[in-house]
Amino acid sequence: MKTIEDVTLLYEISNALNEHLDLKKSLYKVLDILSNSLNMVRGTITILNPLRNEIHIEVAHGISRNIVENVKYKLGEGITGRVIQTGKDVAIAKISQEPLFLNRTASRKSSNKQELSFICVPVKKGDHVIGALSVDRPYDPNYPLKEGKKLLSVIATMIARHVINLENISLEKEQLKNENKRLRSELENKYSVTNIIGNSSRMREVYQMISQVSKSNATVLLRGESGTGKELVANSIHYNSNRAKGPFIKVNCAALPSNLIESELFGHEKGSFTGAIKLKLGKFELANKGTLFLDEIGSVNLDVQVNLLRVLQEKEFDRIGGQKTIKTDVRIITATNKNLEQAVEEGAFRGDLYYRLNVFPIYMPPLRERKTDILLLADYFLEKYARENTKDIRRFSTPSIDMMMDYHWPGNVRELENCIERAVLLCEEGVIHSYHLPPTLQTGSESGTMPSLSLDDAVATLEKEKIIDALKNTRGNSAQAAKIMKTTIRKFNYKAKKYNVDFHQYR
Repeated sequence: MKTIEDVTLLYEISNALNEHLDLKKSLYKVLDILSNSLNMVRGTITILNPLRNEIHIEVAHGISRNIVENVKYKLGEGITGRVIQTGKDVAIAKISQEPLFLNRTASRKSSNKQELSFICVPVKKGDHVIGALSVDRPYDPNYPLKEGKKLLSVIATMIARHVINLENISLEKEQLKNENKRLRSELENKYSVTNIIGNSSRMREVYQMISQVSKSNATVLLRGESGTGKELVANSIHYNSNRAKGPFIKVNCAALPSNLIESELFGHEKGSFTGAIKLKLGKFELANKGTLFLDEIGSVNLDVQVNLLRVLQEKEFDRIGGQKTIKTDVRIITATNKNLEQAVEEGAFRGDLYYRLNVFPIYMPPLRERKTDILLLADYFLEKYARENTKDIRRFSTPSIDMMMDYHWPGNVRELENCIERAVLLCEEGVIHSYHLPPTLQTGSESGTMPSLSLDDAVATLEKEKIIDALKNTRGNSAQAAKIMKTTIRKFNYKAKKYNVDFHQYR
């Protein structure tokens, strides 16, 4: 063989090994390249199980999957077993003349008159043999077997390095996984923020702040856009505080008319105003020894703000129409999506109340600033609503994931939850596709995140998505995928090639 051909082959194999973190995918790709470059009829990569002294076929080319799964060798058995046992490569010009050849896979029929050559080289991890690479090729008296052994030995070394790298990556992933489990367990035991989903750096900052403030009685101001989960944080702070056994009362200040909010918060005496037909206890009184969560605090009018300031400073208030001052022991948590600093400058919000509320502010980041949490949240909502609607929907298609990641989510987590619930209701398959998502995500017209597609482009996108989904479901079997798509294998392969979809990636 020419040197330039060898260099090209090694370059292709290097790319194949670095293309995937999945070992089997990489090894299948290597055998495919050898099949094209070395005129390989059959090839295997075998792995040694050192505990059992047993050798099994990890990947194979030109051998049926059933045989691959069932064939095993003992260490030292046959040529492959000897290569792994001794660590020495073997090249046989004519298989038919070698008595040690077992043909355990029965893939070389005696009726087939084609004479074959066989090359087998060890795959070594340091000084230890971990497996072997073997190749069948048509017998050619002019083919230099010695050079072929050298070339395969280089490839075996590349495979061994890839295996070592993957083992290191796998070990690091396992260590990170265990560390993540430990931290999650510690977080749950200490802070019980299980109702809040997210592991982005921004959310970890939120978790840390919750842990810092929970055990105190400090007033907390939750800042952030609507739908970011401020109420969940308020829940977490209360139930991890020393007041967890006390009441947790919630008030949405924006939902109450301005003439009723004071009565709602402080209560009123019977007959204190028209319609006050009986004594009413206010939320501050009901929340005694517990926590009061005032959502949308920026909507409270100035008259009520005066009384709020008194409660915060003096821990006392009067019911409307009442003559008796009532003492209260309440922890205050407030939330707003408004710019309170601007409201103070404009005179719409009292400065002294703002400073009294802003003791410990926690900022809830919008979803667009915590992109890494989108899929985590989407999976959670998918599982939740699939279970509620008794549907077997297990995943999102790649285009739908891209669509969710590209969208700017002005409604934040609340909008994402509604979006997934709608998609689950529309979906009658096992996969959420892009066309199950709302039109705002599909067109991107609201945010300008996606260009408007022409009819041909939209059809092409849908065809590609369906082809990929069929290959995923059949583990890269294009014949079965074509059957699922109710088309011929020729048409299926034509479309897959047109959209640059490689079925090997889905094995």
